[in-house]
Amino acid sequence: MQTRDIQIRDPFVFTSQAEKTYYLFGTTDRDCWRGPGQGFDCYASSDLKNWDGPMAAFRPSSDFWGKENFWAPEVHQFNGRFYMFASFIAPGRFRGTQILVSDAIVGPYSPLTDGPITPAAWQCLDGTIHVDNDGDPWIVFCHEWVQINDGSICAMRLTPDLKQAAGRPVFLFNASEAPWARKLDRPEKDAKFRFPAYVTDGPFLHRLADGTLAMLWSSFGAQGYAMGVSRSPDGNVSGDWRHDPDPLWAEDGGHGMIFKTFDDQLMLTFHSPNKTPDERAMFVAIQESNGRIQLK
Repeated sequence: MQTRDIQIRDPFVFTSQAEKTYYLFGTTDRDCWRGPGQGFDCYASSDLKNWDGPMAAFRPSSDFWGKENFWAPEVHQFNGRFYMFASFIAPGRFRGTQILVSDAIVGPYSPLTDGPITPAAWQCLDGTIHVDNDGDPWIVFCHEWVQINDGSICAMRLTPDLKQAAGRPVFLFNASEAPWARKLDRPEKDAKFRFPAYVTDGPFLHRLADGTLAMLWSSFGAQGYAMGVSRSPDGNVSGDWRHDPDPLWAEDGGHGMIFKTFDDQLMLTFHSPNKTPDERAMFVAIQESNGRIQLK
């Protein structure tokens, strides 16, 4: 099948140099907003155009705590194993990021621990891994707007086995700090939430050639769902985050990540449009220029 045939949100590409294969993960339930979560599928390609699959990367057991909103799986290799960071919710529980593990890229993945790694009393989503210059793992995640109104992005150091927090959450910034972010105001659709609100979605960290630590993340801008870049000039995840004034992608697309193709081209993937069931993975070449990420 081709990219246009795959309904997917929050796309994430794991690049296997050994296999010369791109593995595409993401939110793959047909309706990820309502009803029981089914799991996550993945697809394999050699050219980012034609794909084999779907392959079942994760299917929940009957006793898995997460029941709904199976969102945004990412797969990272760390200390010889493959770890999936994904978000879930259940009646009577807060949304959180669960870490799952497998010995194969395509899975099957199983929960690393009995529950989410994010704080139990927080509404959290979209956790991603960051390994600092000392080799220590962190989770970077969103503290969700549905709980705090002005969504934030936080970081938390993890133990080397990724099973526990190794420190308290560190606040990085609020969505409202970015000049391009706009308030979300739709009380007619979500009467149970407080509006207007600022959204944070989908953080992803990328080290620039000059050592700057860049973060992609998504919110709503002047033209709808959008994706911007924030930067920590000293290269530390807990550093002084500065925000590009304009979004990297301004209209009806977001929740992106960066990877390199087999010919060493930096590539951005994200989903667009933002409406279910029309969302598809987009692939756009990017470049680094003067410490910034730019569309090529």
